Amino acid sequence: MSAIRLLVLGAVRMHGRAHGYQVRNDLEFWGAHEWSNAKPGSIYHALKQMAKQGLLKAHEVAPSTAGGPPRTEYEITEQGTEEYLSLLREALTSYDQKMDVLSAGIGFIVDLPRAEAVDLLKQRVEGLREWRASVTEYYTPQDGPEQLGHIGEIMNFWVHSADAGAEWTRGLIERIENGAYVFSGEGEPFVGVLPEGEENPYATGEPHPGDEN
Repeated sequence: MSAIRLLVLGAVRMHGRAHGYQVRNDLEFWGAHEWSNAKPGSIYHALKQMAKQGLLKAHEVAPSTAGGPPRTEYEITEQGTEEYLSLLREALTSYDQKMDVLSAGIGFIVDLPRAEAVDLLKQRVEGLREWRASVTEYYTPQDGPEQLGHIGEIMNFWVHSADAGAEWTRGLIERIENGAYVFSGEGEPFVGVLPEGEENPYATGEPHPGDEN
């Protein structure tokens, strides 16, 4: 699974309608260009591809302020919302995803009901437990990695990763169960996007002609 689809769908959904530079600006504000493949070219490509796939609806509006062709704004479709929620659930439950996928999932976790978020994270903990158990069929942590030569360090790393991942996830579950954050259906959500016209301190550069399309 690629994080870019989840990130772009989620960003468009938050706005209702958004043009490419808005999506790029949001993802850079979140630092996604540092921890994922959400680079400008990937963002614009994803927008156009998902519009072709029916996940987004493209609207041509006023001409670009940069002097290019008419600006295209994107709106998530019903099919796109279904895909977004499916990707979000997968990101939160899968123990073997890359860190950018999990990070994207955590960034949008409040779009789910609180109880569902907790349940998905518990599934992640169980997946990590099962994965750890499969590793320790061949490797005994208490005997140390040396038992398998330097290759044992790989399994040692996997076990420590599983333990750390499970510990972090249980901590998040506890915070959510104790009332942290505003989840779907509970009231006004946290606004994680820049207000229109506010300068992005994390932007990678000025938009070029056509960036807003």
